[in-house]
Amino acid sequence: MKNTRLQRRTLLKSVAAATVGLPLLEEMMVGSVSAATDQAVPVRAFNVFFGLGIPAPIQQEGFDDVLEPLKPLNDKLLIMRNVDQIRCDEKGSNAHYDGASGAFTAEPPDGEAKSGGPSIDQVIRHTHYPDGMPPGMVPTLLAGTYFRRSRVGRYVHSYNVDGTVAATTQEKPRDVFDRVFGGMAVSGDDLNQRLRRSVLDSVVEDYRYYTGPRSPLGGSSKSRVSDHLDRIREFEQRAFAMKHRDENSPPIPPRSVIPHGGPADPGGQGIDITLDELTNEWRLLADIYALAIQMDRVRFGALTFLAAGERIRLTGDYVYNGETRYRFDDAKQLNASGDKGCSHEWWHKFNEKKRNEALRAHAHMKMREVTYFLQALDSDDCREANGRTILENSLITVSTESGDGRHNDVKRELSGVFHCITGANGRFKTGQILDVGAEGIDVYNTMLDAYQTKHRLGPAKREFQATDSIRA
Repeated sequence: MKNTRLQRRTLLKSVAAATVGLPLLEEMMVGSVSAATDQAVPVRAFNVFFGLGIPAPIQQEGFDDVLEPLKPLNDKLLIMRNVDQIRCDEKGSNAHYDGASGAFTAEPPDGEAKSGGPSIDQVIRHTHYPDGMPPGMVPTLLAGTYFRRSRVGRYVHSYNVDGTVAATTQEKPRDVFDRVFGGMAVSGDDLNQRLRRSVLDSVVEDYRYYTGPRSPLGGSSKSRVSDHLDRIREFEQRAFAMKHRDENSPPIPPRSVIPHGGPADPGGQGIDITLDELTNEWRLLADIYALAIQMDRVRFGALTFLAAGERIRLTGDYVYNGETRYRFDDAKQLNASGDKGCSHEWWHKFNEKKRNEALRAHAHMKMREVTYFLQALDSDDCREANGRTILENSLITVSTESGDGRHNDVKRELSGVFHCITGANGRFKTGQILDVGAEGIDVYNTMLDAYQTKHRLGPAKREFQATDSIRA
């Protein structure tokens, strides 16, 4: 292999200054893993939200049921139980909304379109990138598959220091792809000209150079660049279903098969959707989001799988590891229509003395889909200069809105809220389920303290009580 030492960001700029990233190549690595420095691994933080939550009593079962999908990643995750978000309660406001607003901020909402403060990812972003992100990078990427949209806090989970949303949320896979890869810098007046054919058209010549005989790259890196090009085109075609009518005509991207915008929440009465429709769109969106991280196009943001207080009437067979675990048919099983026939109701009907079979199936499915995204960042292709994967090096915080779906006791509803974090490049313990017994605000500020941020969440006068049990 040639001894050429390449800087990843420099190489990115040389590839037509396009919004197509590159995989980590051997030529970008330091001489050995032991010589790798923290500077070789970028600081990243992402919030992953899933709606309705996992009742605290069910969390106590560990990986025996609902949390089972997370088990393959157990050694790379810290699962936290007994996290208290009661301080996020706002009198007269729905606890679904309060809990969702408090996720990743530990603050109650500030009206219908703001949070009471910044989210974890944005505090870290402003500390470690005070002058902004590197050129060509999406500052914050927000995306999600969700339907309930009465208030912003139900589905947005990344907030600026002033509590405003950190970016526009992309709901459709093709919009996420377009946001990340669909523009390029060009000379002339329009510096963000939209590509009409393929985002890869702008970089074909550069990729030919880096995979050709005059390339400064070794054989294995050439192969990775070629595979990378094919992979981006695959995701582009999946997102846009590109079908050229002739050689010169632009693609005709079809509409998403699931509802978005107003039709997604018709009067709050819920929608009918199959499990395949839900998970197929989510997985494509999650794939594109993960690809954006892998290609170093984004380092901060949030991803949502189903909104707070989500109202869907789900149907379809739920298969896990080749076994049919449950048959979803919410409206029929609840013997109701409209909002009363939605999966939302299983959480209101939770009873720790009963089996709660439907709720368990829904929650298990949510953990399967969250795990799908996490695993996309844990492959060998995601291994970085220090030998760890992107999943291990990043701070990924997974959380939800409540620890008990019944509205008859707000204190109970906003306590015991499920949390899970990654190791964040050795900052936090992993490989265990921990009963932290702490307020969310202290857990979050302990996480921020590990990143040496100047800003803390919550009131300035509140005494910080470090949750040292989560620190490595």
